[in-house]
Amino acid sequence: LVALCLFLTFLVMSPVWQQAYEEGIRPYTHPEPDQPAVSLAQTFENTVRPVRRFMFEQIENARNEETIFLFLDYQYPEQDPAAREARYASLRYRDVPLPTLASAYMLSELKVAFTIGFQIFLPFLVIDMVVAAVLTSMGMMMLPPTFVSFPFKLLLFVLIDGWVLTVGMLLESVRLSG
Repeated sequence: LVALCLFLTFLVMSPVWQQAYEEGIRPYTHPEPDQPAVSLAQTFENTVRPVRRFMFEQIENARNEETIFLFLDYQYPEQDPAAREARYASLRYRDVPLPTLASAYMLSELKVAFTIGFQIFLPFLVIDMVVAAVLTSMGMMMLPPTFVSFPFKLLLFVLIDGWVLTVGMLLESVRLSG
């Protein structure tokens, strides 16, 4: 599972890392002869820009913009609701501080992960309930329902090609936009 997670991370993030390298690191390490030297601070800003864009797009695609507002409200508390709304009306990803955006991205991804986990868990819960009801109606209360339901869960997971569906849901949740 760890290897699967690692390779899926490489698959999803490689376009972002490539863009970060092309926009930030390459101009710093291999400057063009006719271009002025790039400062380290500008290199960092250029390198982080694609990662920031990726995080912001993922938050928007998951419709979890409220996570950004949660951390911004904590970082910059406003007493006046009108001032808060005015500040958020024209918010762009480059206006959000990196620690705030990273925290909001992690919280958004946790929300997406729990949603996927619930979608996986629900059919297995139904199997448990059906097996428990059948065993109870047959008077077999001493037999643990998990002994009977586990093979059915495994069979269901194999028949519906559970790994492909799970990985498909994961990849769909981080689909690159544009």
